[in-house]
Amino acid sequence: MTAFIDFQNIMPDRLIEAVEQATGFPMTGLTSPLPSYINRVYEFQAKDGTRLIGKFYRPGRWSKESIEEEHQFILDCEAEEIPVVSPLKLLHGSTLGHADGIYFAVFPKKLGRQFEVIEDEDWRRLGRVIARIHVAGSTRKAKTRMILHPGVSTINDIQNLIKEGFVAPKHVPSLQEIGHQLVEISAGFFDNIELIRLHGDSHRGNLLHRPPEGIMVIDFDDMMTGPPIQDLWLLLPDHAEKCRQEIALILEGYEMFREFDRQTLKLIESLRIMRIIYFLAWCSKQANDYQFKSNFPDWGSDRFWQQEINDLQRQLIRVKSQLQGRPDHLFY
Repeated sequence: MTAFIDFQNIMPDRLIEAVEQATGFPMTGLTSPLPSYINRVYEFQAKDGTRLIGKFYRPGRWSKESIEEEHQFILDCEAEEIPVVSPLKLLHGSTLGHADGIYFAVFPKKLGRQFEVIEDEDWRRLGRVIARIHVAGSTRKAKTRMILHPGVSTINDIQNLIKEGFVAPKHVPSLQEIGHQLVEISAGFFDNIELIRLHGDSHRGNLLHRPPEGIMVIDFDDMMTGPPIQDLWLLLPDHAEKCRQEIALILEGYEMFREFDRQTLKLIESLRIMRIIYFLAWCSKQANDYQFKSNFPDWGSDRFWQQEINDLQRQLIRVKSQLQGRPDHLFY
């Protein structure tokens, strides 16, 4: 097979060739790019009319073992009859293909629309589907995936941002101090709590309404090991103190399938600041891509980092309020 030139400029004929050889399906010339920043995702069409989705993983982001753990988690969810889009088994017997340094997977195309919350029962439905994912997630461990902990994943994200030169030098001390304070006030709350395989990115954009199957869960790319509350707070429309009713309804649905440690609700605002830092590190992985620089020309500038530091400092105040405030601020 002809080698791919580079990840930013994969040629359509080479994509088709990779998918055709991996699946054994004769393909047409259709290659339609789909929205994806970190990876490269395309729609293909086999000559029998079957539509397929090819996901080409960004080199260096995930190891082979990490991607295989993503696929295994999806398959474990499928075994629990959770609506997901599972990778196809390729001709060589694995779900993971490889072409000249780039791993890829092929999925069936499934349609759905973003799930909309209209009534109270919809929040319960969201809680139920996340609980079922966590039932599957608790059946085995992920050995190579990120562990969501301020003293582990977040400090690592900050160190990598600084080491790779993405942070404007004048803002390095402030970012380091934010990380230090976050660990000092919140790390202890992450110790001795349940950690399981999580979806990791369970915002409502990744939850599709697909009648009659129900809520279909997509995009397990950011799966991780962490506290179950991570997959629940991402569903909320606002900060925790403004979402008491939504939290109560989600937990009603969740606890139909699985017990929930309500003391971990006080971690929501810590997890929010950790996600902001994670997102900064996520962006840095593609900061040199032409498309990313075109869409976000100010990313990494002095002005950009001044705004980010200000936002992180404000969020740190919320973290302190939730962890050190009155009991009624802690939601349990």
